[in-house]
Amino acid sequence: MKFASAALAVLAGASALAATPAMASVVTAEANLARSEGDWGGELAVGVPVVQDGGFEITPGVGLFFHDRDHPNYYHDNGDCFSKQSGNQVSGGKCDNSGTTIFAKLEATYRLPMSLAVGVGARLTGDNLRPYGTVSMPVFPHLNLKGNVGDHYLAAGLQARF
Repeated sequence: MKFASAALAVLAGASALAATPAMASVVTAEANLARSEGDWGGELAVGVPVVQDGGFEITPGVGLFFHDRDHPNYYHDNGDCFSKQSGNQVSGGKCDNSGTTIFAKLEATYRLPMSLAVGVGARLTGDNLRPYGTVSMPVFPHLNLKGNVGDHYLAAGLQARF
């Protein structure tokens, strides 16, 4: 848990540093269909490059993964939600099968001029740090098709660059 907190603090600091007008030339926003840790869902993420040199770019980011999650310790009875362990009534959110997970990520990519970008990344969800490969291709100015593939992680969607 200490590692996760430290990594998030470093990413937040790097993002804040990169947000200064002299350094930031691009903000990325992503919307993906994803499968993470066995759950399907959608993810939204933003990032700010902290290093840009030619086609090389290092981009930290943060995001939310919205997914369908099984809550095996809770059950419905007449429209109310109860804990299987205690039998007490709990908030209905425990029985709605929805989940939201925050994550941090760091990507290093190389982009050929007006062409394909390939790279590697790491995604921190809770205490799980998962490496992945990434590829993106421009389809319109400032809009890319993007895909990520890694251990217990798969995502495909759109990336906007502002």
